[in-house]
Amino acid sequence: MPETYSWPPAAPLRGARVQLEPLTVAHAREAVDFLDDVRLHRWTGGAPPTGEELERRYRRQTVGHSPDGRQGWLNWMLRRHTDGRLVGTVQATLHRPRPGPVEAELAWVVGHDFQGAGYGKEGAATMACWLRARGVARLVAHVHPEHLASAGIARSLGMQPSGEVHDFEELWTTARDTGPRHGRRL
Repeated sequence: MPETYSWPPAAPLRGARVQLEPLTVAHAREAVDFLDDVRLHRWTGGAPPTGEELERRYRRQTVGHSPDGRQGWLNWMLRRHTDGRLVGTVQATLHRPRPGPVEAELAWVVGHDFQGAGYGKEGAATMACWLRARGVARLVAHVHPEHLASAGIARSLGMQPSGEVHDFEELWTTARDTGPRHGRRL
């Protein structure tokens, strides 16, 4: 039988310019505004989701873990302090490789009209700091080789390209940290 874990829920987090709100199904009504842009899919493929598709997706994600319990799902919406607008998302998929401490696969999306202002970097850094304080030993992300902004975010989190490519995206990773941590462990 596969091992399952008790994963922490996403907590509200505050950056200098953005609030990280734990994802709710109600966010779909607002998120569709900045996600309804074909330019966001240049690197990931697919098409902009409808409001109904987002509601279904968010309903699944807000459970906080995969159906088999082997992965923890943490999702946040980035809300700008100055005007309260949603500008993007950050997420972490937690898993515990055998043997080893918890690792997190990170992802981020910033609405096209909000790109270039550092919201993705700030949101990802705030999330990564929270994860590290809870004992996450390694961060990974999949970045399209031509997506320089995403590579910049990964680099700012201490990740480096691994040379390993999956579905046209390169795996970026931090070194596994096995040293002591402050805060509670996952």
